[in-house]
Amino acid sequence: MTKVIVGISGGVDSSVAALLLKQQDYDIEALFMKNWDEKTEDGACMWEADVEDAMRVCEHLDIPLNTVDLSREYWDGVFTDFLKEYEAGRTPNPDILCNQEVKFRAFLEHSLALGADMIATGHYARVHNSGDAYQLLKGLDNNKDQSYFLCRLQQQQLQKSLFPLGEISKPQVRELASAAGLITHDKKDSTGICFIGERPFREFLSQYIPVKNGDILSSEGQRVGQHQGVYFYTLGQRQGLGIGGVKGAGEEPWYVVSKNTEDNTLTVAQGHDNPLLFSNSLQASNMHWISEDIPSIPFSCQAKTRYRQADQACAIRHLENDLAVVDFEEAQRAVTPGQYVVFYNDSGTCLASGVIDSTSSV
Repeated sequence: MTKVIVGISGGVDSSVAALLLKQQDYDIEALFMKNWDEKTEDGACMWEADVEDAMRVCEHLDIPLNTVDLSREYWDGVFTDFLKEYEAGRTPNPDILCNQEVKFRAFLEHSLALGADMIATGHYARVHNSGDAYQLLKGLDNNKDQSYFLCRLQQQQLQKSLFPLGEISKPQVRELASAAGLITHDKKDSTGICFIGERPFREFLSQYIPVKNGDILSSEGQRVGQHQGVYFYTLGQRQGLGIGGVKGAGEEPWYVVSKNTEDNTLTVAQGHDNPLLFSNSLQASNMHWISEDIPSIPFSCQAKTRYRQADQACAIRHLENDLAVVDFEEAQRAVTPGQYVVFYNDSGTCLASGVIDSTSSV
């Protein structure tokens, strides 16, 4: 019998993943990963409630629960990179790095050491063995597809991974959880970055990166306000700028269009559709292809520059070593350095990804 260790988080998705695998007669165990070791202001550990829910789910399903402390791996493989990117004026995606370095590397290694043949998670994605390679496919629920966050997985990781929720929708997941009597059936989905919790982002980041106020400039170079540290802002951001009553300016809201960490300035422009917010091409580094079948260039495909974005038609016109230049058929709004561009074919197979380095404006 195939032994599968399910990464269980205390949420409804991983709970139902364990439920479905148990119903399919796998030899199931669960593993709770403690990835961040910090207490809240009242002294409680941020993960305590989740591990309690995981214990109750495993008791209900009658499956063993293991725990492992991967906070050191998370710090070294995810958090230090997160800080470096912000200090460089970029906006990283720690969820993608967490999957790459922790959930499908450290967790996989630990599970194999416990005797597992496979691991499973509650991600909404699918794996298909085409014979020549393992393919990562979108989950069938378009509203919950999480292939974007799994874009850095390698062949050996996909070969050992199961995604039981890939064929079903989020409403079905909650229905299954409720019918099975799982306490997580109506638990609110977690949002945001796990190690920040309910704290304001600026408050959290200022613990690690010194705050330095500076000027907010209009695209014409006029000083229109003061920022509280360029690291705290991202391209396309509207909230938290505190700009108002600028002489000669219209009524439209202001948006961040660029950051300069060297002179500690933030540049803004008015209007949601201001041309300065749009790019028709980007350069990406650290390209990763899920299979070794790298296409000839130029190569037409689809891409996302952020989660929840609809697929955008594009062409990779230059590819050398781990660098790519990508042109879009339509200009893209707020393409952000530090984020990932993820490539798909027309059938929903995730092909590759890269870290956005720079963009070319319309």
